[in-house]
Amino acid sequence: MNSAQAAPRLSSRLARLAPEAGFTMIELITTIVLLGIVSALFATRFFERESFDARAYSDQVATMLHYGQKLAIAQNRPVYVRFNSNSVALCFSSANCLVSNDQVLHPSGANSGTSATLSACANNSRWYCEALPTGLTQSFAPNAALTGFYFDALGKPFALTDAYPSVNSNFVTTTLTITSSKPGSSSALVIEQETGYVHQ
Repeated sequence: MNSAQAAPRLSSRLARLAPEAGFTMIELITTIVLLGIVSALFATRFFERESFDARAYSDQVATMLHYGQKLAIAQNRPVYVRFNSNSVALCFSSANCLVSNDQVLHPSGANSGTSATLSACANNSRWYCEALPTGLTQSFAPNAALTGFYFDALGKPFALTDAYPSVNSNFVTTTLTITSSKPGSSSALVIEQETGYVHQ
């Protein structure tokens, strides 16, 4: 037998031994069922708005605090950060945050402009004030009753009880936690005591 005749016989034997290409019906159905189960479990998590809102609001507050600190340094005057149960705002005076002359204007010209923000921020879209999105709460530690603080002209945070100008600050490192009504959806900001550094 010559080599030319042996080659076709060998390839025909290998062709009979090789499995068919593709998937069986059972494999396809099992894969589709598993994909359906996984998507049903994780699709609800993907479309929960509160978890995204918690992080987005946390980022907005961090940006606001950074801006307030830089503004205090740039203008050589105190900038007050006001917290209440449903918003965060920047002001030039602790007592008259609702007077338009004491409100810090948003650097881009307008806040988010949502109906919740306008309601919580005296219907002023130019004020650097943001409302807490629906379904979120904010809390502070170690002082749960914190209503605000201020940055002095050096960017150092001071408690509202510290008269301006003051050398000694009674402000302590504070953690602001923004929590969603859904479990596991929260975001925390830390405001450092001496430097006013804000980080997550």
